[in-house]
Amino acid sequence: MHRLLLAFIVSSCLVANFADALEYKSISAAPVVLYDAPSLKGGKLYIAPRGMPVEVILTYGAWSKVRDMAGDLSWVESKELVARRNVIVRVSNAKVRVMPDESSALVFSADKNVLLELAESTAGGWIKVKHRDGQMGFIKISEVWGV
Repeated sequence: MHRLLLAFIVSSCLVANFADALEYKSISAAPVVLYDAPSLKGGKLYIAPRGMPVEVILTYGAWSKVRDMAGDLSWVESKELVARRNVIVRVSNAKVRVMPDESSALVFSADKNVLLELAESTAGGWIKVKHRDGQMGFIKISEVWGV
């Protein structure tokens, strides 16, 4: 019984640490090819546009295995990733507000698949984002991917 409890506690801690260890990066300034293996000889899957956020699953030498918004896994040369964080709007007509509050004034609306720069993380289910036109505001975390 004690071994079972200990195994449960250890596995719970590992899952919690894994969840905390999620790492997001963005594709660099130019579009890049994503591969099915960590090699330029691997099969070419698709071209990722500049700024696209990806979740880094693991790094193997000069390559990173990444997950995109659709959940698909692929490989990219690590040098093609940047620490600058972007997010993608997941819903139609997402509201970006002056303050992290539903009743706050509207700055702008963003359509599905719009790329926004992550300006800062905030508590309470909101993040501060910046549109490429310079407008800044707060959006619900549940309405974007890449956080």
